[in-house]
Amino acid sequence: MAALEIAGRIKEGYRIKREDKEIIAELKMCEINELLRAADMLREHFKGDYVDMCSIIAGKSGNCGENCRFCAQSAYNHTKCDVYKLLDYKTIFEAAHSDEAEGVHRFAIVNSGKGPTDAEFEELIKIYERLGQELRISLCASLGFLTDEQFERLYAAGVRRYHNNIETSRGYFTKICTSHTFDDKIANIERAKKAGLEVCSGGIIGMGETMNDRIDMAFDLMELKIKSIPINALIPIEGTPLEKLPPLEEDEILRTVAIFRFINPEADIRLAAGRSLIRKDGERAFLGGANATITGNMLTTTGSTIKSDIEMLERLGRCR
Repeated sequence: MAALEIAGRIKEGYRIKREDKEIIAELKMCEINELLRAADMLREHFKGDYVDMCSIIAGKSGNCGENCRFCAQSAYNHTKCDVYKLLDYKTIFEAAHSDEAEGVHRFAIVNSGKGPTDAEFEELIKIYERLGQELRISLCASLGFLTDEQFERLYAAGVRRYHNNIETSRGYFTKICTSHTFDDKIANIERAKKAGLEVCSGGIIGMGETMNDRIDMAFDLMELKIKSIPINALIPIEGTPLEKLPPLEEDEILRTVAIFRFINPEADIRLAAGRSLIRKDGERAFLGGANATITGNMLTTTGSTIKSDIEMLERLGRCR
């Protein structure tokens, strides 16, 4: 069954299942341009031309006690990342206000660490309450593992989406992290959803996993009913255990993005780190299933700016 035929069935209501071995084999092996055309057909049908743009600020950086092998901020790794405590309100507000003025739709504070201290969490609640009062941009958070009560308080403070990547497949997870489990991730996501928050969750590709691992991750996200799925392509960082891995080829990244669209047709498929590995800041991915992106003027992982992203999207006929 050709990719365009599979896409047609999905438009009519069919959803790919883990046991659809022939369909999955076709998506893994078919000619890349045909696959991208079919994925873009699904993007247009389910998501239209609107591109959701979000930005982030590292609210607290470095000295994380988790041992994720890909991460520059893990205290187990030996990188040159910035290390600082939670930023003050003025710094966070100025970043959010600037991004809102340039046309970004969502803004997230991203903290290193397994979770905030009690004092940090109280300060974050105050920050989010003030941001909600002074800005119109939609507020998101990525603060690690929280309790039911903390998620409820985040929602009451105006946060509407929580970011918590599952990172990779269940079967590959222990190859990249052992200080917490895949099930810990799932439980945290369920707590966020219970509090009324939408969830943004995806992962990183290019960490040594197989395409089958990525497909398993896509199904896990589908079963969790995730609204926003960021796909990061690993940029190997000196000082991490993955520093010697070769970056993925462009077509492999594009095939992964397209397959995620096939398995999660109604989700936002969001380009994140590693866009620089795709020519023209990821243009082909936006023509092959992607309908959302992380953007910003401080993101060294993309090489783009808010202005250049908007210019690219306008050139492609996509609205924001």
